Amino acid sequence: MKGDEIGGPIRWRMHIPVPPDHVFQAIDSDSGRSCFWAESAVQSDAKIEFRFIDGSTCRSTVIERHPPREWAIDYMGGLARFELTPDGAGGTDLQLTHEGIGSGEWLEVHAGWLNVLFPLKAWLTYGVDLRNHDPTRSWTEGYADQ
Repeated sequence: MKGDEIGGPIRWRMHIPVPPDHVFQAIDSDSGRSCFWAESAVQSDAKIEFRFIDGSTCRSTVIERHPPREWAIDYMGGLARFELTPDGAGGTDLQLTHEGIGSGEWLEVHAGWLNVLFPLKAWLTYGVDLRNHDPTRSWTEGYADQ
């Protein structure tokens, strides 16, 4: 987001034209996360096991869960927080903040969040999965549509 600096908090804002409870359900459920974020993201207790198309995994802990307005996890070495605000017209203003990412990984993680947020918006708005689901065309191979 404008004003972000390498090593500081990563911040993205996005408007999604569906109510906050729909957005919350997508980020808070195994089935929701698998529609836009990872090939699978199964939660057991407060732990989520993310599995990505390239075979990599990430284990995260749910830190905060306040439906339908706030959800936070430890993710990729930092704290990722989703704040959902009604827009007054039936939609949601989403703010993502990811803190604790080191300077060496910051640019990749900063860009990587767009690869989560745009698929989230496409899924919730149009029921479309923007990802290619091809392990030979993953983020590690330079593809943004993994």
